[in-house]
Amino acid sequence: MPKKGKEKNTKNKAKHSKLMNRKINKQRDEKELRKQRLKAIIKKSKEVEK
Repeated sequence: MPKKGKEKNTKNKAKHSKLMNRKINKQRDEKELRKQRLKAIIKKSKEVEK
């Protein structure tokens, strides 16, 4: 049977999901930035070779 009264633990769950989303977005941004830097380095090295 469902419990009566306020729901248990909803604030912690919301906070946790917020923090996890922040972490995931940060990792995604860092990964994208790394790709861009690598592409720039490769492009620059190709220009130097010519």
